[in-house]
Amino acid sequence: MIGFLEGELLDKTPGQVLVKVGGVGYRVLIPLSTFYALPEPPAAVRLQIHTRIQDDALHLYGFYTPEEKDLFLKLLNIPRIGPGLALKILSGISPQEFEEAMSLSDSRRLANIPGIGKKSADRILLELKGKVIIAPRPRPGVAGDRPYQDALSALLNLGYPKNVAEKALDQARSQGAASLEDLLRQSLKWLAR
Repeated sequence: MIGFLEGELLDKTPGQVLVKVGGVGYRVLIPLSTFYALPEPPAAVRLQIHTRIQDDALHLYGFYTPEEKDLFLKLLNIPRIGPGLALKILSGISPQEFEEAMSLSDSRRLANIPGIGKKSADRILLELKGKVIIAPRPRPGVAGDRPYQDALSALLNLGYPKNVAEKALDQARSQGAASLEDLLRQSLKWLAR
């Protein structure tokens, strides 16, 4: 089973990417959160992968963070929730927001996701009660990176949402920014577009 892919991002569209690894192109289905977090192709990419074999097809589901993959797998354990619906849920809510909705028993937050109604939201909350604990893990290449963490903190203090700030910083990094000043300058340029 494939659990991780690291290679060159050749193509990116909402819902799927094409990643070249060792001369082979893998089509990977992704949630929108992963789509927005990935750099523009061509670029180096790392994805957490869940492999699913159905009938006569092999499907790869990719996630930018381990938390997304963990939540995806927990959602698949709920009766009548397949991979497509699990991807829709992850496209509409981050793992941290999902955990918050769980802790507050906020089914309205889940019901606002397209494809999820009130009954489905209630069932998801009931099925996963006490099972969803999202412990943030550092992303590869980010752990202990002080300039990145300081730049992220600065962008959050300026009022940018965390996922938007992280995407801006990733874009700055892909352009070679490494110091705090360069990361902030490049990120703010990207955010101003």
